[in-house]
Amino acid sequence: MTTRRLPVYILDDVSGSMQGTPIESVKSGIRQLHRDLLGDPQAIESAYLSIITFGNNAQQAVPLTEVAMFNPPELQASGTTNFGDGLRMLIESFDRELVRTTADVKGDWRPLVFILSDGAPTDVEWPMYAQQLRERRPANIIAVACGDQADVNVLKQVTENVILMQEMTPDAFKAFFSFVSASVKQTSQKVGAVADGSAITLPPPPPGITIVP
Repeated sequence: MTTRRLPVYILDDVSGSMQGTPIESVKSGIRQLHRDLLGDPQAIESAYLSIITFGNNAQQAVPLTEVAMFNPPELQASGTTNFGDGLRMLIESFDRELVRTTADVKGDWRPLVFILSDGAPTDVEWPMYAQQLRERRPANIIAVACGDQADVNVLKQVTENVILMQEMTPDAFKAFFSFVSASVKQTSQKVGAVADGSAITLPPPPPGITIVP
């Protein structure tokens, strides 16, 4: 019997305001996340990672890939914040990549999604895709407002799970990606014990990162 997959998607803002330290910190954080998961037998067994970016437009930098075969991508920051295109790409990736449960097949576990954004959308179509995600509830989505320019109200329209990273420092991103790693490890250990479609319990966020009520 093949092990059921735990899909993990990171949807990352790569607009121009992320240039410099923020985007370098994200790249470093993704490499650290990968190393952490490689050291966890349960995560190696079940976790699959995908990286989707959005700037002027969205692209899937890494399709859904098992942890052992994952290569952290080279990310560059430039352009506007086409948030709607990022959400569209996320929905399309779900439709294309996820294995659905049928009478004969046990499909993937409910995906974990982490959305990082440091600003506000520059496109007008994002509310349509945000509504689709809220109505379909295809995943456990955690949105991260990076810095004091991030629009928390926009992220709240995608998911009720919004956390605020006050400082966009290398240490703050490192702490956040440790939180992602802990979340994936904890979920991969518990997936067999929770009902399909149910919400998962995340570890407490690290210092400097607060849950938005």
